[in-house]
Amino acid sequence: MQFVFEDYVLDQQRRELTQRGQVVAIGPQVFDLLLLLVSNHERVVSKDDLLQAVWSGRIVSESTITSHINAVRKAIGDTGEQQRLVRTVPRKGYRFTGVISRCEGLADEPALSAEPLPAPAAILNLPDKPSITVLPFHNLSGDPEQDYFADGMVEDIIAALSRLRWLFVIARNTSFTYKGRVVDVQGIGQELGVRYVLEGSVRKAGNKVRITGQLIDASSGTHLWAERFEGLLDDIFDLQDRIAESVVGAIAPQLERAEIERAKRKPTDSLDAYDYYLRGTAKLHNGTREAIEQALALFYRAIELDPEFASAYGMAAWCHFWRKINGWMSDRPREIAEGTRLARLAVVLGRDDAVALTRGGHALAHLAGDVDSGIALLDRARLLNPNLAPAWYLGGILRALRGETEAAIDNLNHVVRLSPLDPEMFRMQVGMALAHFFAGRFDIAASWAEKALGNLPSLLPAAALLAASYAHAGRQDKVEQALQRLRAMDPTLRVSRLKEWLPIQQGEDFERFAQGLRLAGLPE
Repeated sequence: MQFVFEDYVLDQQRRELTQRGQVVAIGPQVFDLLLLLVSNHERVVSKDDLLQAVWSGRIVSESTITSHINAVRKAIGDTGEQQRLVRTVPRKGYRFTGVISRCEGLADEPALSAEPLPAPAAILNLPDKPSITVLPFHNLSGDPEQDYFADGMVEDIIAALSRLRWLFVIARNTSFTYKGRVVDVQGIGQELGVRYVLEGSVRKAGNKVRITGQLIDASSGTHLWAERFEGLLDDIFDLQDRIAESVVGAIAPQLERAEIERAKRKPTDSLDAYDYYLRGTAKLHNGTREAIEQALALFYRAIELDPEFASAYGMAAWCHFWRKINGWMSDRPREIAEGTRLARLAVVLGRDDAVALTRGGHALAHLAGDVDSGIALLDRARLLNPNLAPAWYLGGILRALRGETEAAIDNLNHVVRLSPLDPEMFRMQVGMALAHFFAGRFDIAASWAEKALGNLPSLLPAAALLAASYAHAGRQDKVEQALQRLRAMDPTLRVSRLKEWLPIQQGEDFERFAQGLRLAGLPE
């Protein structure tokens, strides 16, 4: 059955809302709520009716119902003030007031059932790390033969998510027990003991396929992310792999951000190792001297609680690297030795942990001067998790230091596409400045260095690159100001210390940087 109102079509069989032929992304409970209101538009739908039909009889808060009604209104261009289509009837419920016409779909479905699903025997406790289940995607193609494509997509996503060691993923066989069922996301969260649920749909038309996905916090019913992916079926399995990679690449940062916000809200006396790690990660993203000091203490606390927490070792080592490169170390030999120790533990304990290999490997390259080994470790991290943004931009920076400027730029361009809103964007920007500087493109290098400093004014490498780039480009009007900025950040910086500051591998690259700093007026 299809319900047509204004320029919208609500397709019950396809479980899809479209506006002038374009799919409107809404969650499953929001869809169920809209369907209930539309199919009962001649009467007021009480809150008891809503609870029974949409939440399978479970009691939910008033705010949950209100937020879902607001989501329905937003999906169909209505508001709580206008109430053009969905009207609140005080103390009674809600009524759909739009003019509706009905037409038959490919096969009529029964009306939305209010019969609740069987209640779980017990509510499982959440694991001590982020947890997710990926539900079978709905096949909206109208062709049951296409089920294999939708199922294969979900299996690929589950496999990719399972490679993230910080994430607890429900196994494929359990996820697929929900295939073909009308489900309550919050109920599934309790039944499986997971915080997050990923669901979606697949539609195939001719040689085109469209996949939609949405990530939901099952504990609150909040929608965290929704996206649509499209492609051609010329190579169906390649498309399947690419879309699975895109979905995982999109939701992994969302999961991390959601977990960081959750950790911030927890009382400090109830934190475990992972929550200390999350809080440290949030500080590390900030990049300032004070934030890095706080992050380092938090990572040490995580290690104290879990002595085999490889990622925490990697992040702690990386904090020591960041202190070194920004001139913040008070006891350089001791701190470099400690950072190196932590980095080696990270890559030994985390042989299959992409985060540990990325941060530990990059720290080793800078603290121990072993750029080749650092690149090898980051390449392994990419194999383990092709969607980990730091593995790409830190790998790009190491490749620039090894003289592979074009490969570095390719890596950095890829990560900007992979994570366009990354909280550590300044690292990608300073990497681009470094690569273009070694390639002799000084004006472009200066532009990237300015962008990096705009995002993090205390970034010493960006300030040094800016001064050297302006000097090589003959921009005397800019050189003095850039040098003053550099000297203010680190009055002890000298050209003669460049070799111990950055592990530049090619002699001509080193000399180009040293000469740029000399031309800018930095003392020898």
